[in-house]
Amino acid sequence: MKKSLLVAIFALVCGTMAYAQPRAIGGRIGYGVEFSYEHGFNSGNMLSLEVGTPAFAGLEAACTYDWIDPFGAKFPELEKGIFHWYMGVGGAVATNWNFNNLFVGAAGRVGVEYDFWFPLQLSIDWRPTLGVNLYNSGSGLAAAFGYDIFYAGLGIGVRYMFQQRD
Repeated sequence: MKKSLLVAIFALVCGTMAYAQPRAIGGRIGYGVEFSYEHGFNSGNMLSLEVGTPAFAGLEAACTYDWIDPFGAKFPELEKGIFHWYMGVGGAVATNWNFNNLFVGAAGRVGVEYDFWFPLQLSIDWRPTLGVNLYNSGSGLAAAFGYDIFYAGLGIGVRYMFQQRD
């Protein structure tokens, strides 16, 4: 039942993204493996969504609204390809496979990406999360303020770009 639900959600998300012509779709590898989707609103903003299995110990999702080349600071122009840096804020949720531990919190992001002259994008970023961890303490439900239960942090992304940024 759980697997069927996950497959149905994944198919719905993929179908929606294919119709919406996202800017970039791919994966992110760090403490775990994540499906990565970026949708650019214009040349200065994007929405990043990652859903994955950190260390294969559970599920997590993070969504951030990112500013591209904020404060007008840009990398020097290259003959082929473009470097961009970005930073953003958003939210994150995570749970373990037993669903007896739930994390809900805020996520940040700072990173650098290289857009090749063909539809490939490579990135490295840092996505710390801070929030509330709800868990079963044996004598009932308990809460603790802290860092993400899966310690999401540094990640390397590889994405196929449907549309290049200006």
